[in-house]
Amino acid sequence: MAADSQSERGVRLSGRRLGQEAERMRLLVRVARLYHEHGVRQPQIAAQLHISQPRVSRLLKEAAELGIVRTVVVVPSGVHALLEEDLERKYGLQQIVVVDALGDDREVVAALGVAGATYLDTTLIGGEHLGISSWSTSLLATVEAMQRRPVHVAEEVIQLLGGVGKGSAQVQATRLAAHLADLTGAEPVFLPAPGLVSSPAAREALLDDPVVRQVVEGWGRLTTVLVGIGSLDPSPLLRDSGNAISEEEMEAMRSLGAVGDVCLRFFDADGRPVSSPLEECVLGIPTADLLRVPRRIAIAGGRRKTAAIRAALRGGWVNTLITDVGVAEQLLKD
Repeated sequence: MAADSQSERGVRLSGRRLGQEAERMRLLVRVARLYHEHGVRQPQIAAQLHISQPRVSRLLKEAAELGIVRTVVVVPSGVHALLEEDLERKYGLQQIVVVDALGDDREVVAALGVAGATYLDTTLIGGEHLGISSWSTSLLATVEAMQRRPVHVAEEVIQLLGGVGKGSAQVQATRLAAHLADLTGAEPVFLPAPGLVSSPAAREALLDDPVVRQVVEGWGRLTTVLVGIGSLDPSPLLRDSGNAISEEEMEAMRSLGAVGDVCLRFFDADGRPVSSPLEECVLGIPTADLLRVPRRIAIAGGRRKTAAIRAALRGGWVNTLITDVGVAEQLLKD
């Protein structure tokens, strides 16, 4: 009889545990459905089910851990989240923004400008020391599309490179830095010199100028830089501006293996710096200083620039990229 009583007690205890587990699961599902499907807030769920709010919170967390609740993100048309994530992993990027851009170079540049402006409006949150390249159609479009911020989000905007091209283009470089400084509440720091000079001696003479030295010192304070990525096939817009590098110089860079540049610092298909006599005539941020900046944002796109963009990513010249979907898909295929 005693053995039978113990057996009956075991059955009752087992049944009770099963009942408790079933009730717990029922409560988990009930709380999860009220919160996720019916939009009932946690305090209301607690009152309705006569349990504490902390218990509601614990039950919701447990429902997610058990797979009772599964979050599904529905990606709207025109957003390329999976493509962005794949490229970030492939190239070790901090962030990539991929935008739809159809049409000719001008339409691609316009789309990149809007995307770049939106990204900067979102991510410039204060205390920045910004550097900006002197000539890039995508940077021009970006700054033109930006809105003036009601509070200061940057301390200074420093030119990374002297003006490139005709005198009018060099003036535009100064205006670009000045406009970005105005929009962000920053102090502009101009580099009043050409980006490409006639000889290494001319470059050294300019570097001795006190105003230029002030800019060079500022490069060490940079927290974020905005750059374009140049290809050895300059765009019609850049060519019309009076691109400072002649076709003969371009051909010489090609013979050395160069495929693109950032701030007139050229690199090969693997992103390795290409040494040439031209490098000694560039008045702009040195490669080592550029690569030390924590956030290096490139705004560049168009199929013509795919090889240069790929190389810049491989070499770590930039760690944040804003580009169009055509380039992004090609980068992922390679």
